[in-house]
Amino acid sequence: MYQALYRKYRPRTFEDVVGQEHITNTLRRQVETGRTSHAYLFVGTRGTGKTTCAKILARALNCEHPVNGDPCNECASCRGIESGAILDVAEIDAASNNGVDNIRAIRDEAVYSPAQVRKRVYIIDEVHMLSTSAFNALLKILEEPPEHLVFILATTELGKVPATILSRCQHFAFHRIPPEIIAGRLKLVAQREGFTLTEGAAALLSRLADGSMRDALSLLDQCVSSDTVDEAAVMRSVGLMGAENTARLWELSRSGDAAGALALFDKLYFGGAEPVSVVNDLLGLVRDMLMVRVAPKGGAALLTGAFDARRLAELAGSLPAGTILAAAQLLQDAADTMKGARDKRTKTELSLLKLKGLLTGEDAAEVPAAHPVSKPALTPKPASKPAPAPAYDDAPPPWEDADIPPEAGDFVPELPPEEAARPTPAPEPAPAPAPKPAPAPRPSQTPDWWEAVLSDCAEELGGAGSFLKNRDNTVPELTGGTLVLHTRNGFVRMMLDTAAVKNAVARAASARLGKSVSCTVSEGIPETPAPAGQERDKLDDLLKFDGIVKFK
Repeated sequence: MYQALYRKYRPRTFEDVVGQEHITNTLRRQVETGRTSHAYLFVGTRGTGKTTCAKILARALNCEHPVNGDPCNECASCRGIESGAILDVAEIDAASNNGVDNIRAIRDEAVYSPAQVRKRVYIIDEVHMLSTSAFNALLKILEEPPEHLVFILATTELGKVPATILSRCQHFAFHRIPPEIIAGRLKLVAQREGFTLTEGAAALLSRLADGSMRDALSLLDQCVSSDTVDEAAVMRSVGLMGAENTARLWELSRSGDAAGALALFDKLYFGGAEPVSVVNDLLGLVRDMLMVRVAPKGGAALLTGAFDARRLAELAGSLPAGTILAAAQLLQDAADTMKGARDKRTKTELSLLKLKGLLTGEDAAEVPAAHPVSKPALTPKPASKPAPAPAYDDAPPPWEDADIPPEAGDFVPELPPEEAARPTPAPEPAPAPAPKPAPAPRPSQTPDWWEAVLSDCAEELGGAGSFLKNRDNTVPELTGGTLVLHTRNGFVRMMLDTAAVKNAVARAASARLGKSVSCTVSEGIPETPAPAGQERDKLDDLLKFDGIVKFK
């Protein structure tokens, strides 16, 4: 049965553990001199050797023939502990056994002497997952442990372990393994497995592992598809785009070639590169450039190794450190939000466009569209005459003055003779109504060329064009070389006071007027005062709203 490489090549002695000599040397010395502690706490990131060293220490404490503090791995105790046949050495996963009852069971059986070996050892992995009650139960036995009892606690999150537990343990911090040490171990494993691992592939895998030997061996196991594992095979298996493609994508963005950058990303995407990896590779490149720029002398030791300092200086060029830092922040934000993005491909393309706008000095949100074709100024149209009022507005209805004889059958009252002989007085004329003052004229500040300007930039304005066309919302005023858009209220100003709207209006106005025009937005429309002796009819203000009809 095939066994994964990280399990097959797990170290069995302290001497085999690489990158943690500051810990292994101390543990070997303690075992050799017999000055071991009753409780150890191993802290470090994943794949750095915490559980491996815990198992080696458990065998070394019970080995019948230790060699310079290392277990012999040949005696009955070592073989029984390694196979799990000896129950006096137990490995417990605190992630799934984190209750107080689990710790109480350990405490109840820990008081008994071991049956097959000298020391009863409990390895509690991910100890930070224990509950508060479980920690309290563990604390009592850590305070006064029996002579035969040893606890080895392992965790990746030191901050979640109570201080009362920390103070009773020997604390060992496991470091991330350097890339060169990981690369050396990978080449040794490849040699023993019978395939060739190139230098470039080993260096790439060691960088991807981020200090974890287990991750590096798992990636190597994933990439073995032929007798030779090179850098291209690693990129195909892991979904990377490679150092040269990363540099090319940066150069295209820096030169302002958005189409070229998107085309290269499209090629990489269909070639198997993951969008997250593309963003992370660019972020690593920008990070290295920033290190070289801010620390030109000591920054070489901080590089990831994908590019040398000379190549990074060429890629950075004359960009200031602030721009490189802003690019790093942009890519970092994109990488953070990539997991929750619905369409990771589109998210990466938008990030590339923003990166191009940042590096070329133009905001991606304010990239101007193509200039409209200049048109000749339109001839001002004559003001349309108001339609004449209907003829019957002031004339009396036709039935009031008509002499219509009564029809047959109509009732006609009879008057007394004296009343009938009396002449009918002429009706007094009705008093003429007082003339109603004409309403004050509405302010008319719209220039004749304004409609033509709006027509030229209608496509660029989008929804903002409706606010500009409505004279009740916006009134333009040209003062010298500045076109001021007076808005009715703060909401209209917020909709129009954007770089896209102002740039579009300014370009169209400049083309129409034949001179350079800038555009600003202000709140408040200046009203034209009514002529002397006339009051403004307040009903006219209501006519601005739909559904209001004025009857005469």
